[in-house]
Amino acid sequence: MRPALPSARQGFAAVAMIKALSSPPPMSAIHITDIESAINHWRHRSPSPDGVSLPAPTRALAEVYALMVIHREDWVDEAGMPSAAWNAWLAWYDTTPDTPCIAICSTSQGDEMCKGCGRTFDEVQRWTEMGPSEKRITWHRITTEASAWRFNRYAERAAGDTPAASND
Repeated sequence: MRPALPSARQGFAAVAMIKALSSPPPMSAIHITDIESAINHWRHRSPSPDGVSLPAPTRALAEVYALMVIHREDWVDEAGMPSAAWNAWLAWYDTTPDTPCIAICSTSQGDEMCKGCGRTFDEVQRWTEMGPSEKRITWHRITTEASAWRFNRYAERAAGDTPAASND
């Protein structure tokens, strides 16, 4: 049996949730790759019992993801997310590293952009005040740029690994 299609009212509400967001996104937006990661987290944590049905958190996120794909949007406004999807996303967020810091902060030496983690001076200073979606926007930017030392020179430090001993 197929699930019922959303009513016109539900459809309009869902479309209102996915609004065009300019680049850079507002400070309360979530990137589609974070929605994908959250879906995969929940798929691993609560696999489908029959290979077809989805547990509630996965389904809530999948509905948001589907609307983003249909409307070709990369960002979704945090304020417009259904509460079930928001709560599922927050549960995934709580499993991610809080800060990109690798303990090599060049902003303390006067740089506007940290060479270690890639955050701006303002982002470093405001980090503890920032909300989850604001932090993920920063993570998305520094990951996309991939110019900080955490992505090359000190990648093993960022991953929490100990560098291999050199035989030189």
